Amino acid sequence: MTSDTDTDETWENLIENFKPRLRELISVNRVLDYIDFMKPAQKEQIRQKARTDGDIAAADLLINVVITKPHNTGWFNVFVDALLNSGCVHAADYMQGNLPEPEVEAENDYCVLLIRLLSPSLVKMKTQEVCVHCLAQELINPEDSERITAEIRNNGSISGARELLSIIVRGRPGWFSKFLQILRETEHKHLVWELLVKVQGVAQAAVYFSLLLKLYLFIGIDMYLLYVVKFCLSDPLLCITDGANPAAAARGPESNDIVLRDYQEEVARPALEGKNIIICLPTGSGKTRVAVYITKKHLDGRRAEGQSGKVVVLVNKIPLVEQHYSAEFLPFLRSSYKVERVSGDSQLKISFTEIVKKNDVIICTAQILENYLERSNSGEDEGVNLSDLTLIVIDECHHTQKGGVYNHIMMRYLKQKHKNRRLMKEQKEPVPLPQILGLTASPGVGGATKMEKAEEHILRICANLDASKIMTRSLGEHKKEPRKITLTVEDRKADPFGDVIKKIMNAIHAHADLSPTCDLGSQNYEQWVVQKERIAATEENQKVRVCADHLRQYSEGLNLSNTIRMRDAFGFLKKYHEEELKRKTSPDDDQNIKITVTERFLFNLFEENKEELQRLADIPQYENDSLSKLRGKILQEFSSREEARGIIFTKTRRSAIALSQWIQENPKFADIGVKAAYVIGGGDQSVVKPMTSAEQKDVLKKFGNGDINLLIATTVAEEGLDIPACNFVIRYGLVTNEIAMIQAKGRGRAEDSSYTLVEVKNSGVVEKECVNEYRTKMMDKAIDKIRALNQADYDKRIIEFQFQAIMEEKVRMTKKKQKDMNENPSEVKFSCRGCSKHVCTGEDIQIIENMHRVNVTTQFSELFIRRENAALQERLLDYETNELIACKDCGQKWGSMMVHRGIECPCLHVKNFVVTFNGKKISKCTKWSELAVRFSAFDYAEHANRVVDSSDDEETA
Repeated sequence: MTSDTDTDETWENLIENFKPRLRELISVNRVLDYIDFMKPAQKEQIRQKARTDGDIAAADLLINVVITKPHNTGWFNVFVDALLNSGCVHAADYMQGNLPEPEVEAENDYCVLLIRLLSPSLVKMKTQEVCVHCLAQELINPEDSERITAEIRNNGSISGARELLSIIVRGRPGWFSKFLQILRETEHKHLVWELLVKVQGVAQAAVYFSLLLKLYLFIGIDMYLLYVVKFCLSDPLLCITDGANPAAAARGPESNDIVLRDYQEEVARPALEGKNIIICLPTGSGKTRVAVYITKKHLDGRRAEGQSGKVVVLVNKIPLVEQHYSAEFLPFLRSSYKVERVSGDSQLKISFTEIVKKNDVIICTAQILENYLERSNSGEDEGVNLSDLTLIVIDECHHTQKGGVYNHIMMRYLKQKHKNRRLMKEQKEPVPLPQILGLTASPGVGGATKMEKAEEHILRICANLDASKIMTRSLGEHKKEPRKITLTVEDRKADPFGDVIKKIMNAIHAHADLSPTCDLGSQNYEQWVVQKERIAATEENQKVRVCADHLRQYSEGLNLSNTIRMRDAFGFLKKYHEEELKRKTSPDDDQNIKITVTERFLFNLFEENKEELQRLADIPQYENDSLSKLRGKILQEFSSREEARGIIFTKTRRSAIALSQWIQENPKFADIGVKAAYVIGGGDQSVVKPMTSAEQKDVLKKFGNGDINLLIATTVAEEGLDIPACNFVIRYGLVTNEIAMIQAKGRGRAEDSSYTLVEVKNSGVVEKECVNEYRTKMMDKAIDKIRALNQADYDKRIIEFQFQAIMEEKVRMTKKKQKDMNENPSEVKFSCRGCSKHVCTGEDIQIIENMHRVNVTTQFSELFIRRENAALQERLLDYETNELIACKDCGQKWGSMMVHRGIECPCLHVKNFVVTFNGKKISKCTKWSELAVRFSAFDYAEHANRVVDSSDDEETA
């Protein structure tokens, strides 16, 4: 058995062997921040060394201290973690055995040498602009960006550039080509030319670089560059970037001509003539490629006429921004045009106006464009105008309907188009508007049951997009239609687990004097329970309210037992009761939170049945048949295909996570090579911890490259996800509308792909699927009828719908203004949803950054307790703490603590209160946007002064 001493000696030798490499890659001050086994005096000595002799000398001293005995337990892991956490990931790779190939390592060394040789020129770059692009390309992290920005602010751009260069050269191999591209995009072509002097081939590189280094040292930078040019002209082994060919390095990656199929050329034709159109083609038919083609022709045409073009590509999901950018628009356009992407999780969004000005094609989420259009409209800040753009491409354009962000953007467009008509009549110059190109696989029928309504739904979308035509065509031999399979399930012969849950629910019904008229666990039952809870909260009937809340959880437990494992359903119910008991326990022993008779009854009821539920949950013969069918289908797909890759769509985040765990824990799946992971939504409206966009992106990337071959997803992955190798799709107890069905089928892009529907009890998916099949045929017929319309008749109907939309918008805005003017904060009262105690009025609430409603009054602070919010610990935002606020009397959650410019403020969530307005209680109020009250703005100076005075009083005391 290996002793700790032997292990320590192994780690010491590893560090010693790679010491020359680590000295170059370690950022000393940042690594020290994460090492806890060093004495403060040692750390200060190393920091002083960095100040006087530089990072490399200090890194040498740091390494010596790290490997000096005696060692604390786990010292090596702490050192590796410090490297990772400080951003020195390439150094950490060496410590973890992730070594680059020798030729890759050698090439990276030459890239680092080049940066150092040419630093006198590179430090003259536009540092702040380059820094923003480096952050977007992940060459640096946000902490690096702040450090560089501070250096620029304190010591100037050149000093900031030195800091930037010292950080990027420590990155993993591959950073050099990204940095070159950033210099191109930020108009540093002279620097690109200097950096392109890199020699190909390890054997010859040493000779060339030795000579170039001597030239540099003896004759200076100017003469050095002249010799470099001579080498470039005389020797073909020059001007490559991370393996690219010389020509490509100079102009950027491939600039291949875009070749379209016949059906693609046909649907694109009207757009090439400058018309607004919708392109409706099945998933996987190359709609995005057609959009790239139209974009290029649009920009080429404007350039030929001596005019600039500006194209914005709008998507409705963050992962699609990167997909469209890297897979389609950038490869085909980068040689001629500047292409950039911006999404909600990108630092670039703060400089969106500048991004629009400096690039030809911008791919972004629709909300970002809408935000900047509103900025321009309000005049409060520099924004973006529709007149700045010449073409807008709207992906998944069937979402251009009431309430959607696409429709907000297009409503601005239609209003301006209407104003332009008036301006032209008055012989005034109209405001230029961009061309519109919509892309969709299915506009749907909007729930229509008759052909007339289906046509109207599609025409309204055409009107909203100002489309002169909707273009579609049969794909013929190019069409890929997956095989469809429906797996029906059998009822359990016995369901003792479900029977115990129903027994508990019936006991609650009797206690609260409730008489449901629908099957327990059904969708109708859940709606009934929700309604009972709202009415009871409004009427201050706490007995019924708390019973209804528990009944909703048991109903969810029934549904989970029909969808996933009984043990997962039991775990859900157990966790709920543990959280409820915790809510009734004050973190402060001096405070006594009341537990009502009904609450005690409900807690005891679960405790009495807990052991029985747990015992039954572990008996396999009682599991639902849906899981058996799903297991068989997965095994079949992975056994019968040489390389299987599939997606399972499921209804809830909880079921996605549970199914992923079920697959990972089952050895049969591992034996046939199943590598599963889940991807769920990023919003935090669910009780299940959401996924960040970075986490979503990471999972989708792994699925795309095959590291994961089975994705379990909620509807977040239905639209737009482009994975050609995906060869089977399973919808597990999930059916929504015909659009979702078409989108889900379209995720299977490979040859011989399959689409399977697995039934789940009480889901009604088989019946819904039949309805969706019917509506799909209705949609196709409606599109054909619309395309057959005389153009004059089509235009007339479109204009009528547009005027109707504008008038409806005016009426809506008028009503909103009237509400805003009439509703007085003092007339709004808030009481605890848990115990009906009066909490505050609207006059006590202030609003921060037009988002957060806070109550900072002294009276309010005496009404709540603070408790830990574990769910936030891993995803703290700038304004969040990891504390909840809850009612001091009953433990009902009211909101969370937030930090605003150093001040803690209790932030209220309206769904946790019963709201009374003008003496009338509002039964449903789950979002602040549903309460049209104008709260006063947060007075930071006044409150900060109060906090400071309070602190002074405490110190004096």
